[in-house]
Amino acid sequence: MEQAMKLLLIEDDRMIGWALHRGLTDEGFSVDWLDDGDASVVACSERRYDAAILDLGLPSRDGTQVLAELRRLGNTLPIVVVTARESIADRIKGLNAGADDYVCKPFDFDELVARLRAILRRRAAQTETILRHRNVTLNMATRQVAHQGQLLNVSAKEFALLEILLQRPGIVFTRTQIHDKLYGWDQEVESNTVEVYIHSLRRKLGHEFIENVRSVGYRIPPS
Repeated sequence: MEQAMKLLLIEDDRMIGWALHRGLTDEGFSVDWLDDGDASVVACSERRYDAAILDLGLPSRDGTQVLAELRRLGNTLPIVVVTARESIADRIKGLNAGADDYVCKPFDFDELVARLRAILRRRAAQTETILRHRNVTLNMATRQVAHQGQLLNVSAKEFALLEILLQRPGIVFTRTQIHDKLYGWDQEVESNTVEVYIHSLRRKLGHEFIENVRSVGYRIPPS
């Protein structure tokens, strides 16, 4: 039997909350309902949800603050904002804070469900590619690198360089190959740029993680 999609409904209006909870349950979703901003942040860190419906006018913490906090924590949960704040400025603020969609009250329930299912389909279609080697994990969906389970602060170029090497452990990449993958043909960069990024990654991952093949280039040892 297919498992029901798990939704978090964050709405402090009791009438709207009950109606949405009942309607979404009838549509086959499994729904947790919270009416508090702080509690919703905690719930998202402790439980797994497929998506959330978020009202902005919440007690204890405004919905926009909830959204911004979840994104700051690296939570990529699909979130549909449902609110009476209908100005263009409010919509832009919500989308810039990390909302996946924005629906104004009053709304049509069937349209809300259609938008929610569309977001879930898009998320399901996105294949989260994770590269692992020894004690290093590179997540290409979230653009994060972890070493021994701890997230590292890496630059965009460091991430791109590590991605090149991790995709083919044991294969030697020349400096020219790495340079061409990191930069466009019309970009002027200093001749030692690749070495600078290699040095920085070695400080974070350990000197032995990236091997220097003399007079050729760099590789990640296969084992």
